[in-house]
Amino acid sequence: MARLIFLGPPGAGKGTQAQVLAQHFGIPHISTGDILRSAVAQQTELGRKAQSYMDQGELVPDQLIIDLVRERLQEDDVTPGWILDGFPRTVAQAAFLDELLKEIHQSYDYVVNFDVPDDILIVRLLNRGRKDDTEEVVKNRLEVYRKQTAPLINFYQERNQLVSVDGDRSVEDVTTHLGQLIKA
Repeated sequence: MARLIFLGPPGAGKGTQAQVLAQHFGIPHISTGDILRSAVAQQTELGRKAQSYMDQGELVPDQLIIDLVRERLQEDDVTPGWILDGFPRTVAQAAFLDELLKEIHQSYDYVVNFDVPDDILIVRLLNRGRKDDTEEVVKNRLEVYRKQTAPLINFYQERNQLVSVDGDRSVEDVTTHLGQLIKA
C-alpha cells in the first residue's frame, strides 16, 4: 500500500510519474484538476459550486477543494493507496489535508518533491506546445509556484516528511528511484 503526495513545479514530471506508478501499483492517481473537471462535468453539488467560482475567473476556495478531495479519498478504489498530485499547494491546504486524513483514518507515506532547475522547466514547458505557454507566462507560473510552495516544502521538511527527487533525469530513472522508495 502506498499513499504519496507529489509536489513540484509545472513541468517537473509529477503527472507523468503519478500515472506510471498508479498503473504499476494499481492505485488511483488523484489530481485536483481532474477532480474539479469531473465534478463540474457530472454537475455534482460541489461541482456546481466550483463552476460558479471558475466562471467568475476566481480561484476555487480551499474549503471547496478540501471537500472534493474528502469525497474522492472516501471512494472504494483508494483502499490500496493513492497518489495526490497538485494538492496541497499551500501550508494552509496541508494543514487542512492533515485534519482531513485524521478524520477519515488515513495517512500518507511520503511527500515527494520533484526538484528540477528552472531553465530545464522552461524548456520542457515551452516544448509542450500549448498556445498559452509563452516564455513570459511560463516564468510567471514558476514564480507563483515558488512563492506559494516554498513554505510548503519547508513545512514538510521540518516534519521530516519530505523526500526530494532529482526530476532532471530520464522518466525511467525517476520511476525506478520512486519504485525503490515505495518498496522501502
